[in-house]
Amino acid sequence: MNMLNQTMRHFFGLFAIASILLPVCAFANELPELVDNFKHQTQNNLGVQRQFMNDTVAGGSSESEVTVQGGKMHLTGNLIPPRGQPAWASSILLLDAQGKPMDASGYQGIRLKVKINQGLMSVSANSAEVENFDYHAAPVLIKADNKFHEVKLPFSSLKRAWSEQTSLDASTLNSLSIVAFAMQQSAYDFVIDEIGFY
Repeated sequence: MNMLNQTMRHFFGLFAIASILLPVCAFANELPELVDNFKHQTQNNLGVQRQFMNDTVAGGSSESEVTVQGGKMHLTGNLIPPRGQPAWASSILLLDAQGKPMDASGYQGIRLKVKINQGLMSVSANSAEVENFDYHAAPVLIKADNKFHEVKLPFSSLKRAWSEQTSLDASTLNSLSIVAFAMQQSAYDFVIDEIGFY
């Protein structure tokens, strides 16, 4: 009987420790719903520096300007395609400072509040499994009406542009990208209020 009592005490002791630690572990691994609301000048809500690049890294001549003010990110520029290629400018929001894959599989897709004044925009979910930069993406199709719109892009709607179509594994995301693109010279002008998951 004494041995049984000791075993029961040991079991309940382990159970108590586990019940304390499990929520902490789950919380530590959970990717927050909001990735960026642009309250900080240079970092997203995950404390990671925003990154920006355009097609000049691949021989293009596009010009890009980014300003973050009043809780909004304003993206403007002039897209000038390299010969035989589309022009692009990308704003990259890393989900981890070291670029490690994060698990967003508990969400249905990407949500953003955006105003498109001019140009074509897409959003991509960048998986560590994709090695050729042809990430799963979808265009943001809203009116240029000088108003903010909430847009939801289900993970299932995101497609790759030139590679074999594969399903997006949302448990392997390392970043989200907001991309201006064009096949011929044109200007773009977007304002992003917030971006995250739903």
